Amino acid sequence: MTLVDRFLQYVKFDTQSDELTNMTPSTPGQMEFAEYLKKELEELGLSEISLDDNGYLFATLPSNLPAGADVPVVGFIAHLDTSPDMSGRHVAPRIVQNYDGGDIELNSMSGITLSPADFPELGNYVGQDLIVTDGNTLLGADDKAGIAEIISAMDYLIKHPEIKHGKIRIGFNPDEEIGLGAHKFDVEKFGCDFAYTMDGGEIGELEFENFNAALARVTFTGRNVHPGYAKHKMINSMRIANQFVIMLPRWETPEHTEGYEGFYHLISMEGSVEKTVLTYIIRDHDRDRFERRKKELEHLARKINKEFPDCCSLEIKDQYYNMREKIEPVMYIIDIAEEAMRHEGVTPKVQPIRGGTDGAQLSFKGLPCPNIFAGGLNFHGRYEFVPIPSMEKAQAVIVEIARLVGEGLRK
Repeated sequence: MTLVDRFLQYVKFDTQSDELTNMTPSTPGQMEFAEYLKKELEELGLSEISLDDNGYLFATLPSNLPAGADVPVVGFIAHLDTSPDMSGRHVAPRIVQNYDGGDIELNSMSGITLSPADFPELGNYVGQDLIVTDGNTLLGADDKAGIAEIISAMDYLIKHPEIKHGKIRIGFNPDEEIGLGAHKFDVEKFGCDFAYTMDGGEIGELEFENFNAALARVTFTGRNVHPGYAKHKMINSMRIANQFVIMLPRWETPEHTEGYEGFYHLISMEGSVEKTVLTYIIRDHDRDRFERRKKELEHLARKINKEFPDCCSLEIKDQYYNMREKIEPVMYIIDIAEEAMRHEGVTPKVQPIRGGTDGAQLSFKGLPCPNIFAGGLNFHGRYEFVPIPSMEKAQAVIVEIARLVGEGLRK
C-alpha cells in the first residue's frame, strides 16, 4: 500500500474527538481506527505492538545495527483524532492533479470553492497533486497524514535493510484535539530517548516552541427582579460580564496578534440575568507574560467585586507550557531534524507554534518531543488540503532521521 493509498483509507474513519464525554478515547471511532492500525502494523511485521484500553497504540521497528551499538531510541508520534470543529464523517477526498493555480471547485451544488484569493498559500503548490475535500467535511490531514507518513516510513525501512537504524518506536494517541492526547501517554512504556510529533503544517515546519496555555472561567452572579420595579434592585450579570470583557485590551486577541504575541481569547459566553459564564483561553510564549496575563484577570475580577460585591468568581487552570525549556538542553535533536530536512531538499522553517501540541506535554513528562511538518494546510475545516509531495517529503524526513541517528549519534 502506498503513502497516498494509506491516507485515503485512513480518512474514511470518523475520529472526531469530543470533550464532553469524559472518556478516553472520547469517541468510539478512534478506537476503531486504532484497532485497524494495529492489524496493519502486525501485517508489516513490527514488534512490541500494544493497544491499551485508552486507545494508545505503540509499536517497535527493531534495530538492524550490530549488537551492542549504542544509539538513542527515537520515536515518531501522531494523533488518531480529528477536530470537533467540523464533521469528519463520510469524508470524500479528491485528488486534484497538476494543480493549475486557479480556483478549485470543492462542491458545485453548494458553491464551495477553494480559491487562491482567499488562501494565497495555494500558489506555492502549482503543478503539484493536491488532496482536497468535497466541501462538506474536513479532510483529516491533521493528523492522519502524520500517521500515514510514519507507517509508510516504517514500511520503507523494512523493505530497505541497507538503511541502518537503531530501535524506533512509533505511537498513535487519541484526543489531541481536545488537549488530552498526552494525559494518559505512558512515557516510560514508550521507552524513547526523544521523539518527534508528525503534526505540523506546511512543508519544512519544525517547531520546538509553543504557547503557555491556561483556561479561565469567569462567573458572574446577578439578581433578577421584574424590570418594571428593578431600580436599585436588579443586578444583570450579562451587563457586568460585558463590562469585564471590554476591560481587557482589545488588541490582545487572536485576530490582532501573530508570531510571539500572546492573547486573551473569549471562546464562549453563556448567560442570563441571574448568571453569566465567560470562558477564556490565555496564551503567551513568554512564561512571565503568561503569569502576568493570569494576574490581570484576577485584578479585573477584584475590580468588578469592588463595584458589585461577591458578584464575580474566577477559576484558572493551566493547560500546558512552552516546551522550549525542555528542548533547549537537548538541541541536538533539532539539529538532527534540520539536517534530515536539508538532505531531502527541504528548507527548515523553525518557528513557534501558535497553539499547543502533544509534544509540549510529553516534553514536560520527560520525553523531549519537537514537532515536524506533516504537510497539510487549512486544518479543521472544509478548505483543508494536503499536497502529495509534502507528504512524501515528510515520509522521507522520517527515514532520514532514523538513518542519521543510526549512523552513530551517541547518547
